[in-house]
Amino acid sequence: MLPAGAGAQTGTSRPAPPAAQPVDGKAQGGKSQDGKRQEDRNQPVTVDSDRMERFGKEGLIIFSGNVVARQNNSVQYADRLEVYLDEKGDKILRTVSTGSVRVVTRDCKTGTAKRAEYFDLDQRVVLIGNARVWQDDNVVSGDTITIYLAQDRNVVVGGKQERVKAVFYSKEEDKAAVPKPTATAAAGGTPVCAN
Repeated sequence: MLPAGAGAQTGTSRPAPPAAQPVDGKAQGGKSQDGKRQEDRNQPVTVDSDRMERFGKEGLIIFSGNVVARQNNSVQYADRLEVYLDEKGDKILRTVSTGSVRVVTRDCKTGTAKRAEYFDLDQRVVLIGNARVWQDDNVVSGDTITIYLAQDRNVVVGGKQERVKAVFYSKEEDKAAVPKPTATAAAGGTPVCAN
């Protein structure tokens, strides 16, 4: 959901955090899953926020206030986004999003949580605190949802008060025969998802 990207547009020469990445791992346009994901990681990133603060020695950039991060027709919203860079400051190693976190992928999956952490090395996204992911009418929720992007694998863990909940609907035959429109970017880079 927040892999490293180059060519960020943030008003600084440092890269900014990209937005959500697809979690289903389906190949699109005849490209392999790994090839597509690598292409996604090289797309430019745009971050809009009320405030940006850069700590060069620590390799940290903090965006706060109505944060919207976009990359390749995916978008992430949060109150605060911390971006941790490598020693050279040209690659994102980890990001932490907090406060009203919402992610919309270009393949029309939506996720919400109190906190989202992305780890670039193992291509892992962790949604923490009242985590929920849905597409169409299908939904899964728990205290923590871990998404392994490279493996097309998700792990959902319940909390002390509630267990994991999942609801899946079968597609009706007449609906399954009609191809569903794919997500296309609206003005501003937000996916447009048909219900």
